[in-house]
Amino acid sequence: MSGHSKWASIKHKKAATDAKRGKIFTKLIKEITVAARMGGGDPVANPRLRTAIQAAKSENMPKDNIERAIKKGTGDLEGVNYDESIYEGYGPGGAAVLVESLTDNKNRAVADIRHIFNRSGGSLGESGCVAWIFHKKGYIAVESKAVDEEALMETALDAGAEDIREDNGNYEVITAPEDFEAVKTAIENAAIPYIEAEITMLPQSTNNLVGQAAEQMVRLMEALEDCDDVQKVYTNADIPEEIVNNM
Repeated sequence: MSGHSKWASIKHKKAATDAKRGKIFTKLIKEITVAARMGGGDPVANPRLRTAIQAAKSENMPKDNIERAIKKGTGDLEGVNYDESIYEGYGPGGAAVLVESLTDNKNRAVADIRHIFNRSGGSLGESGCVAWIFHKKGYIAVESKAVDEEALMETALDAGAEDIREDNGNYEVITAPEDFEAVKTAIENAAIPYIEAEITMLPQSTNNLVGQAAEQMVRLMEALEDCDDVQKVYTNADIPEEIVNNM
């Protein structure tokens, strides 16, 4: 599997609790607020905000929550100012880890993130140590049983997709970031259902982990995603399904 879909599959195998849903809402609200602050409150003219709203709706976030987050971003309501930061490090077995943070306290965030790395058998690294492994791409996942391959390929490639590959029962449509919206819109207009669509960081190579290193890596990723100051986590770790299933 690709690094992206591997970690996505790990997350999907973990039952979502109410506490987890609350954390998901918190992260989505932060992203909506920052997107509105940086690009304005009109999702039609603000692709980042549009994507954030779609992600919130996919998690069944109430409309009022979305609207309040937008207003906090535009200054129509009082809100918290969040700083964006990227942290890089190594997980067990030398796997690359990229962490996107949105926080109102950068000192707290970096201390917490470093502590999570250290207690999970990893280490926080210097800026640039692993970023080169990842490329920013648009990513759309479609269940292979839900669509005809030729129809998907024709639709996506005509709209500007770079690549379409099959992995773990899904078709993965890869785009340049600037072509993501056009390709996603074309897929939607063709009535092709997708299970995930986002701008993400895809690893260009993977690090195969087994045994204790793989188990530690899952714990590291879950701990990072559970951190309030962390928005998204990416890794090039490739972890056997049986280890995920047994945790």
